[in-house]
Amino acid sequence: MAPRLIFMGTPHFAVASLRACLELGEVVAVVTQPDKPRGRGQEVSFSPVKQLAVEKGLPVLQPAKIRGTDFAQQLKAFDAEAAVVTAYGKILPPDVLEAPRHGCVNVHASLLPRFRGSAPIQWALACGDAQTGVCLMKMDAGMDTGPVIARAVLPILPEDNSATLHDKLAALGGGLLREHLLAWLRGERFPQPQPSEGVVMAPMIKKEDGLLDFTRPAVELERRLRAFTPWPGAFTHFEGALLKVHALQVGAGQGVPGTVLRAGAEGIEVACGDGSVLLTSLQPEGKKPMTAQQFLAGRKVPVGERPFS
Repeated sequence: MAPRLIFMGTPHFAVASLRACLELGEVVAVVTQPDKPRGRGQEVSFSPVKQLAVEKGLPVLQPAKIRGTDFAQQLKAFDAEAAVVTAYGKILPPDVLEAPRHGCVNVHASLLPRFRGSAPIQWALACGDAQTGVCLMKMDAGMDTGPVIARAVLPILPEDNSATLHDKLAALGGGLLREHLLAWLRGERFPQPQPSEGVVMAPMIKKEDGLLDFTRPAVELERRLRAFTPWPGAFTHFEGALLKVHALQVGAGQGVPGTVLRAGAEGIEVACGDGSVLLTSLQPEGKKPMTAQQFLAGRKVPVGERPFS
């Protein structure tokens, strides 16, 4: 008999997990964040998870508040064997974690205990990790501290950014559920405590994380550009005005950090704390993205000066 499951999730990353749950059991309820205004027009729209839930005719719960309410009792009334949580967006209190008969499991986009927190995909890229992955974890009251049921490893490719890695890990999370969720419910998978060594936190990304600090090594700036694409994007300031950087290459040039080493059709080479970066695709504030050659056509970028900040 198919298990009764509750699914909790909100963004696109969670959709693959919800699809997996629909294949594995009877999804008796979907919990997602309240509808919010989105886009330039600020029109109220459904979360990606709610869109799929409505399409499948599933009951949808969107509590504005969980802690200190009767929400746990609402969940308990569904008589679910387990709740699957993927990028729901709120910390669950103990009464909610205990509402399903077997508790809650979480699909988390890192190889725990490395990168606990809300932005594991971005920080794995920014830190230069060679691989990442997804863990299926039995949830407890801590921040991604529960025992791990299963994990899947994924190499990080040189061309990966947070968008491409997001999609790969979302699909990997769905696959991990298909392979291990029912086995865990049958008692064939035993959660293993996370090691106490190797804990790294992955805090929420802030807009200022995208600022290119030329005192840092060039390889680090290249990683951060990929980590923070598409949001918040990599950026600097040219003569005081915002300048987004969409593409750069690592070079071996040397000089005082921030100094322009050369400027031509191939790009604008800027000295870093170690090495240099060649800026090849730029977007001035209020303009469309352009090549470095197009950028230079209307601006003077003198070699030997430091116009970026």
